[in-house]
Amino acid sequence: MVYTKSTIPQEFGLLLFRIAFGGMMFLGHGCGKLANFGEHAGQFPSVLGLGSSISLALTIFAEFFCALALTLGLASRLALIPLIITMAMAAFAIHGADPFGKKELALVYLCAYIGLFFTGPGRYSLDTTIAKKWRS
Repeated sequence: MVYTKSTIPQEFGLLLFRIAFGGMMFLGHGCGKLANFGEHAGQFPSVLGLGSSISLALTIFAEFFCALALTLGLASRLALIPLIITMAMAAFAIHGADPFGKKELALVYLCAYIGLFFTGPGRYSLDTTIAKKWRS
């Protein structure tokens, strides 16, 4: 992609969007679940019959590791897939019967992650830096 003066604001927008939604998921959800795995393992909702511990481990993988990768812009589209699945499960399976206010945050994250999946991480990401190195 050719970057012109008019595309630079969009690229900074993608950077901010990626750092905000990746960073908030990483810090606000992933770190806490990873640090308190033992406390949550027995009571975490078992999604799709996988069991509490496996469901929690998969959620931590998405909310900690994939969110960190997204924040850095590393393998962004690949990292977004588990995040999209996790937020869809949170909104429609875990909070499916709850009022809208309970599932709203998961839906906001879901929409942000789907949007980032289609746009890509943007110019200011490790993905772009690595791609430039491969081309040279």
